[in-house]
Amino acid sequence: MDRYKIIKEVGDGTFGSVWRAINKQTGEIVAIKKMKRKYYSWEECINLREVKSLRKMNHPNIVKLKEVIRENDILYFVFEYMECNLYQLIKDRGKLFSEAEVRNWCFQVFQALAYMHQRGYFHRDLKPENLLVTKDLIKVADFGLARETCSKPPYTEYVSTRWYRAPEVLLQSSSYNSAVDMWAMGAIMAELFTLRPLFPGSSEADEIYKICSVIGSPNQNSWADGLQLANVIKYQFPQFTSIHLSVLIPSASGDAINLISSLCSWDPSKRPTAAEALQHPFFQTCFYIPPSLRSRVTAPRTPPTVGTRESLEQKSARRFSGTLSNTKPGSCIPLAKANASITAGVQRKLNMDHQGANNDGKSTKSFAKNPRYQPPARNSPTSIYASKGSRGAGAVAVADTAEKLAQLTVNSGKPLRQQQVGSQSMKAIWWNGNDLVRSHVVPPGRSYSRKVAG
Repeated sequence: MDRYKIIKEVGDGTFGSVWRAINKQTGEIVAIKKMKRKYYSWEECINLREVKSLRKMNHPNIVKLKEVIRENDILYFVFEYMECNLYQLIKDRGKLFSEAEVRNWCFQVFQALAYMHQRGYFHRDLKPENLLVTKDLIKVADFGLARETCSKPPYTEYVSTRWYRAPEVLLQSSSYNSAVDMWAMGAIMAELFTLRPLFPGSSEADEIYKICSVIGSPNQNSWADGLQLANVIKYQFPQFTSIHLSVLIPSASGDAINLISSLCSWDPSKRPTAAEALQHPFFQTCFYIPPSLRSRVTAPRTPPTVGTRESLEQKSARRFSGTLSNTKPGSCIPLAKANASITAGVQRKLNMDHQGANNDGKSTKSFAKNPRYQPPARNSPTSIYASKGSRGAGAVAVADTAEKLAQLTVNSGKPLRQQQVGSQSMKAIWWNGNDLVRSHVVPPGRSYSRKVAG
């Protein structure tokens, strides 16, 4: 940690605080997340879900974990620096976002989700605070609640922020899947158009009430499994008829309304996947690269073939009304970024030296409080970039994230033996890319880490 100079605190939450810092050797601006609980072994650190999931993902729309450092039993995550999060932009926005802005952000997030879901992970805590923004670039962050799709249920029902929590989770299902991320994106899309949450429930019961009042109460045709879940916990749905979302989101186009409606379907199986969402007419002007092409190193830097696109369009047509455009794809993001994502999906050995980091040292934009938009505290961990005092500071009862393994392999294939770190001889350990690095032993009585507030 002596290689970094702390600049200022940019966020504080239940599990950790976040600081903007500068690498004194390279001049690179980074975000350092300091965890509040102590970690007494290196194995415990690198088996955290946030670390395990980010090690396996390298995508331009997923926040880059550059280093994991453990000193004096304190754990630090070093991330690439982003200027703000989406909640801050929504909270302080004076006028509505244009549909082009909403389309650009959502297109990038769906690309990240398609990549993530294809690699066997779902996020479980998507919300505006966990979507980081720098200019027109957006990235998914905070993987503390991520789970592998191949992991066995039961899953905890108390995950994600309430306003973006899927109904199957609200009804305490223990076998949900990546469709919970798609529900959250439907709610986030609506919020981007209106600058107001779509389902601002004050409790779990009120959240279901708010959902019913918007999309109508479920029935045997729309969600038979949901009625069974409700029956198990002896819950009776309030009876509402649906409201057309165009009434609540008048600034959105018909395609946008159609996509949000599909994402906010009661039945998880009726929600589009991230890859299918990318093929929705709402994104017809965007340059889309299927995950199958992004995962190939030698893939040509061209749009998908007509045959590939037609196949995907036929698949998505089952979920969406309307006709997909056959016009040539345009671009919601610069073409160079779209082409770069062809090879960005390749799983590599973790290289935490981010080549495209922001080195300009610009300070974080200041965001004034908006009296029109003051949501209550939410029951979920704070985003790694959440502003001080922002929502989401409530504690979350989740399974222990420090799952122990008897042995661990770090790239070289050789098992890593557990280090005995005594109270009189502390070792500073960090991990940058392929190498596990242990510094010199700190003499007894001398503290290795500096005070973060300095």
